[in-house]
Amino acid sequence: MVEPILRLDGLRKRFGGLAVTDGVSLEVAPGEIHAVIGPNGAGKTTLIHQVSGTLRPDAGRVVFAGQDVTALPLARRARLGLARSFQITAVLPGFTALENAALAVQARSGSSFRFLRAAATEAALNREARAALDQVGLGPRAGMPAGALSHGERRQLELAIALAMRPRLLLLDEPLAGAGPEETERLVGLLRGLRGRYAILLVEHDMGAVFALADRISVLVYGRVIATGAPAAIRADPAVRAAYLGEEEAA
Repeated sequence: MVEPILRLDGLRKRFGGLAVTDGVSLEVAPGEIHAVIGPNGAGKTTLIHQVSGTLRPDAGRVVFAGQDVTALPLARRARLGLARSFQITAVLPGFTALENAALAVQARSGSSFRFLRAAATEAALNREARAALDQVGLGPRAGMPAGALSHGERRQLELAIALAMRPRLLLLDEPLAGAGPEETERLVGLLRGLRGRYAILLVEHDMGAVFALADRISVLVYGRVIATGAPAAIRADPAVRAAYLGEEEAA
C-alpha cells in the first residue's frame, strides 16, 4: 500500500463557540488530485490554513511525508515541500513575472538574488524561475510586470511561484476564482497536466472543474467530512446531493 504524502488526523479548530473544522481526517496519495468541496462556511479555507501552517489546529495532527508537522510554521513546511496558492492572487504587481518566480526560488534556495542586479549574475536562479513560467505557459510573459497580466495569467503566475518551490504537495485554494470561461479552460488544462507529477489538495467551487480534475473528492459540511470517494460515487451519494451538490447542479 502506498504511503500517503499527506494525512490529516482529526483536525479541530474553534473560533469562539463555532467549530470551523470538527475532526477532519483525510489522506492525499502521491500524485493524486484530492478535491475538498462544500458550501460556503463549511471550513474549507480554514482547513487549508491548518495544512499550510498559517493556522494552528486546536487538536489533531498534520502528517506530511511521514513527518508530524503540526507544530511547524509555514516557512518550515514550505521547505519540506508544501507549497500553497491563495484564494486571492498574491503576486508582486510591480515586479516582472520572472522576478516573482525568482523570488520563490530565492526563498527556497537562500540565493543572494537582488532584483536591482543584472539578471545574468543570477543565471541559475533565473533559469529555474523561467522553467517554472514555461511549465504554466507564461514563458513569453516573463518580462512583463505582474500587474499588467490578465486575471487568468496572474493565476498562472501564482501557480508558477508555487512550482518554483519544488513542491511535493500543492495546496490550491480556489485557483479558478474570478476566471472567465476561456481562462478556466486554460487553468484546468494546466492542472490536469500536473496530475501524477505533484500531489494536489484542491479547494474549488467550480464543480465542472472539480469533477474533471479530481481523482478523489472529500465533502466538507459544517466542518465535518461527510463523504470521501471517487467523483462518480460522490456525485451519486444521496447525502452529498442533499447537503451540497443538488443546489450546485440546479444553479
